[in-house]
Amino acid sequence: MTGNLNLLGYGLSAIGPAIAVGLIFAAYINGVARQPEARTLLQPIAILGFALAEALAIFGLVLFFISPK
Repeated sequence: MTGNLNLLGYGLSAIGPAIAVGLIFAAYINGVARQPEARTLLQPIAILGFALAEALAIFGLVLFFISPK
């Protein structure tokens, strides 16, 4: 097999955070739709979850660039 396996590894590592972001905002929208007055409580939690999920993607990108080629 030829090619760069680092690129494949980064592509696979980006799937998890992408799914996580979708689930986080789906739960946020569902929660706000059920209780609109809870928006101010749910929004910071959703943004924090989004930031943590994106940090995983950025970590995967960093590992892609520092791994030996």
